[in-house]
Amino acid sequence: MFNYTLRRILLAIPTLLFIALIIFLLLELSPGDPMAEMPLTIPPEVREQMRLALGLGEPWFVRFYKWLYMFTIVEPSHMLANMTGIESLAVEGQRIISFQTRSPVADIIAQRLPQTLWVVGLSYIFGILIAVPIGVYSAYKQYSWFDQVGTFVSMVGFSLPTFFTGPLLMLIFSVWLGWFPIIYDTTLVVDSFGNFLLQLRQMAMPVFVLTLYNTAQIVRFMRAAMLDNMTQDYVRTARAKGMTERVVVLLHVLRNSMIPVVTVIALGIPTIFTGAIITENIFRVNGLGQLLIIAIYASDFPMVLTLSVVFAILIVAFNLIADLLYAILDPRIRYD
Repeated sequence: MFNYTLRRILLAIPTLLFIALIIFLLLELSPGDPMAEMPLTIPPEVREQMRLALGLGEPWFVRFYKWLYMFTIVEPSHMLANMTGIESLAVEGQRIISFQTRSPVADIIAQRLPQTLWVVGLSYIFGILIAVPIGVYSAYKQYSWFDQVGTFVSMVGFSLPTFFTGPLLMLIFSVWLGWFPIIYDTTLVVDSFGNFLLQLRQMAMPVFVLTLYNTAQIVRFMRAAMLDNMTQDYVRTARAKGMTERVVVLLHVLRNSMIPVVTVIALGIPTIFTGAIITENIFRVNGLGQLLIIAIYASDFPMVLTLSVVFAILIVAFNLIADLLYAILDPRIRYD
């Protein structure tokens, strides 16, 4: 397994370089201009000097090389210095700087990451904890009232987009009933029990919207995988040996059914770190999803490129983790 993991990591390096290059070229071809947000009263010569200061006057391959060097060498060394307390070798001018805020991109991401982890992370954990038992029991009690209700709710949750359920919840629970705040207060400091309750109240609606979507998606895969495995020969053999239904379902069927579900869960984990773009904008959550939308509108290419490549790295990494988990769940799978 070690050799397989090493080969996958080595293969991931050119893959990620190619992804970064494609994203960079797409941003280069996009019609946006970082100087479009500047006041029209700025003289053309000053505007040109500002473009040169941002590095926009250099050829595209030079700018891509500089970004790649700072992303792979400078930023990791800066983060390591912060963790160890050692003075970083990277100076401010050598870091990836946002066009919009003139601040280091890594620092802005670090500031917004906790909000994303709280909202998106909790919703994903709740989605898994709710979806797996529902999918298992729905498959075991196929065509029962529980299965019918679970299938209906999962189909509704999967079909309704978050840009519909989000405003709907805001209209009902914030405007009409007044139970939850309509705007997410990112400046709230949880230093008392009252502020903790307020934090829970403002997290309730975005977490519920994302939990409903995640649960509906995972339930469908969990139920389908369970139904497919419950008709296999090894299940009849296990029952013929006198094993109880609990052992057959939870030990044998569930373990084999988790193989395709692990892929779905692993591919969804990167969204915990990159944010829910639509939901964060609806509820004004100051997370990475909202940051990406703002950066796209402002043509903040360093921010968009960095966030996109980080997302690609997370997808490649969790794909590898999912493949390694296959060998744990299914003894027949070997990577030697």
